[in-house]
Amino acid sequence: MRPGDTSDPFRLERSAVRGAFDRASAAYEAAAVLQARVRAELIERLTLVRIAPRVVLDLGAGTGRAARELKRAHPRATVVALDLAPGMLREARRHSRLFRRFERVCGDAFALPLQGASVDIVFSNLMLQWCDDLDAVLAEVRRVVRPDGFFGFSTFGPDTLRELRSAWATADDATHVNRFIDMHDVGDALTRAGFVEPVLDVERVELTYPDVRALVRDLKAIGAHNVTSARPRGLTGRGRWSSVTAAYERFRRNGRLPATFEVVYGAAWGGAGRASATLIGGEARISAQSIGHRVRTE
Repeated sequence: MRPGDTSDPFRLERSAVRGAFDRASAAYEAAAVLQARVRAELIERLTLVRIAPRVVLDLGAGTGRAARELKRAHPRATVVALDLAPGMLREARRHSRLFRRFERVCGDAFALPLQGASVDIVFSNLMLQWCDDLDAVLAEVRRVVRPDGFFGFSTFGPDTLRELRSAWATADDATHVNRFIDMHDVGDALTRAGFVEPVLDVERVELTYPDVRALVRDLKAIGAHNVTSARPRGLTGRGRWSSVTAAYERFRRNGRLPATFEVVYGAAWGGAGRASATLIGGEARISAQSIGHRVRTE
């Protein structure tokens, strides 16, 4: 669906997305445990990409942790940390040091304020799920990537927060959890955008919580509010919340409630393809047509 399609109940309100992450910026790093782990994995994979970049874009940079690591890995490159939320970029200033300085730009992934074919590497950690028109965003990324440039990213797949989605379905018909795109569909969108040699893999991560409120607190702390157009606008009544908590209890194991996150990792090259033999490393490198799953719990 297009961002302007008001008939889609899962349409994300961009102003609400910006506001949620802006408010969460000060406390984000303390709560973003999964995001940090996925970021570390994505950066590790990037070390096997044989490019000496002049310009690196951290798309959806948040508080700038990845931008700092990217500058450390490529000290001669211009590293641009771009985010929709001004608050996140204010926090990112703390990680931009004298000898590891990166640029901070407030901008929207749907209209990148960059020249065409100007970026060698686009890095994006857990941002694409906040863009409900994937084709439009990937077209923008493809526009700014050089023909022999590289795009490495992570996003969430459809099994993400499946327990919470199921629990809310017992209480009402409203949208309480975002819609997440299947890995195969992400691969198809990369091809439509003009990327070549796309490689995707998926990992299931299971976090556990003492109760539903603890999960919801964590989600709010990282700015992951419900910003769908059909979300309930009032307070959640005691009866509905009781229904949700009771429904979630059926997933309890060993005294804890699980929350599943389906993490999709992806990589692709600009239209000219890769110049080196190694695209992406790690035990789970597979094609979009042959999906494997890894599971972690904590």
